[in-house]
Amino acid sequence: MSDSRPIPSAEAAPAPVPYPLSRGLLEAVLADRTNDRFVCELIWPRLGYEQNGEGLWCAGPDTGESWRESFPIEPQFIAERPPSVALTRSIPKQHKQLLKEQLGFGGYRIGELYPRRTRRATAVNWLLAHLAERGEPLPEAGPLPELREQPADPVAGHPGDLPIS
Repeated sequence: MSDSRPIPSAEAAPAPVPYPLSRGLLEAVLADRTNDRFVCELIWPRLGYEQNGEGLWCAGPDTGESWRESFPIEPQFIAERPPSVALTRSIPKQHKQLLKEQLGFGGYRIGELYPRRTRRATAVNWLLAHLAERGEPLPEAGPLPELREQPADPVAGHPGDLPIS
């Protein structure tokens, strides 16, 4: 079954500038202080996805073939298991421990283990690996979006977050 939504051409829009990463930002993601879509928007442009005129992120010319074939439209890394698994598998082995090594993140406690949060940890580890693969440092500070309180129901997430599957 194919998706009938149009995929933009290379001339459709300039490549989006990814939101700058910093230790503070990644710690906010791990602390569940941003909505799930923002987490995805940190990753999509770094995978080569581009926004179309309708607010969707579509695989672009710089998107790797396996991502383009498996997820032609914005993979939901937090809400859906298959994109999260693909993201985990795409982290090179030598970078699997960057959460511990760079952020000192020891994991969530038993009462905090929810798919949304473990998928956030995967997203942050992928972002750290992305920087490492390019030889880019992780700045201590940088711009932050408006941070939210942790959701009252960590399973449901923030208002507007997609349900977890």
